[in-house]
Amino acid sequence: MGVYEGEPGFQHSEHPAVGILLTNVGTPDAPDTLSLRRYLAQFLSDPRVIEPPPARWMWKIILHGIILNTRPRKSAALYRNIWTEEGSPLLVHSRRQAAGLQALLRERFGGPVHVEAGMGYGNPSVAAALDNLKAQHCRRIFILPLFPQYCSATTGSTFDAVGKYFQGQRWIPEMRFNTSYHDHPLYIRALAATIRGYQEEHDKPTRTLISFHGLPLRYIKGGDPYHCQCLKTGRLMIEELGLREDEVFIRFQSLFGRERWLQPYTDETLAEWGRQGITHVHAVCPGFSSDCVETLEEMDITNREIYEAAGGRDYHYIPALNERSDHIELLAAICWEKMSDWLIGRDRYDEQDENRKVEATCRHYEALKPHSPNA
Repeated sequence: MGVYEGEPGFQHSEHPAVGILLTNVGTPDAPDTLSLRRYLAQFLSDPRVIEPPPARWMWKIILHGIILNTRPRKSAALYRNIWTEEGSPLLVHSRRQAAGLQALLRERFGGPVHVEAGMGYGNPSVAAALDNLKAQHCRRIFILPLFPQYCSATTGSTFDAVGKYFQGQRWIPEMRFNTSYHDHPLYIRALAATIRGYQEEHDKPTRTLISFHGLPLRYIKGGDPYHCQCLKTGRLMIEELGLREDEVFIRFQSLFGRERWLQPYTDETLAEWGRQGITHVHAVCPGFSSDCVETLEEMDITNREIYEAAGGRDYHYIPALNERSDHIELLAAICWEKMSDWLIGRDRYDEQDENRKVEATCRHYEALKPHSPNA
């Protein structure tokens, strides 16, 4: 047997397919202690996620001696609060996003396009998703992490997982990698649309809370662009919605450990608003492409309880973009911008059919672009 895994059954006469890998953080297999211990051991062992002190052995002792003996039981209880008949919400939405994007791209461009969802931790893994693309003879692969804002712990870890997989492959495909889409016009427009739609159903709130996942402050000081990109996303959302500065606030959630994280903190802000008598709040989490434990449990349950216990009354969490049609259009637009030459290659279609598809697609995305008032 060779050191590297090959593709002995590949038919070289066939035209190679295009593959798209959508990635997200991941999810346990079940909402029980054993599954959470296995998931957290993988997640918290990644140095991208927890950048350990110089004495790495110290973190291993803390992780295996304390955290994995206490946190899995608590986390399992949180996951049980949001688990559905179909399974983990994050996995359910990720699969629907992959199916929706594949259907749209096949309809719009034709040709062999395959989309798979892979998780950085848990199942289905990035490796399993790449195995599926390999089985479909995808010789061109576009990696699209569903993290709008770049962070070493998320987008960076995706790059590591993809690289690790191909270290064991004999035939390396042509690849492209998207790092962020925090300021993409269609992303901002989709976020604004979901907020407007929610306000139409539940009235305009006194305050809107934009909550991003937090990050240790030392990661930012080390050069991670995450904080800057979060602020830009928030600013563009505020401009798109036409809100005043006293109507919307950017905060950070999901504090872990004792060190200082990005501030102000979401939970402390909600408690303060409750004490101040702010009675109507809408919360949205634009850093999450799919609803998950951080949004459905932390934001919609735990933080709601914090706000109401402090005196707040009317609290609404606005769902993530999930598989909304404008979200799928955004993902398709990113694919078009990054790999249009793969989707409409001249060696795949006859010239007349290709020209029609190119012209139709260009018209479609031109119509989606925001128009400058000075144009």
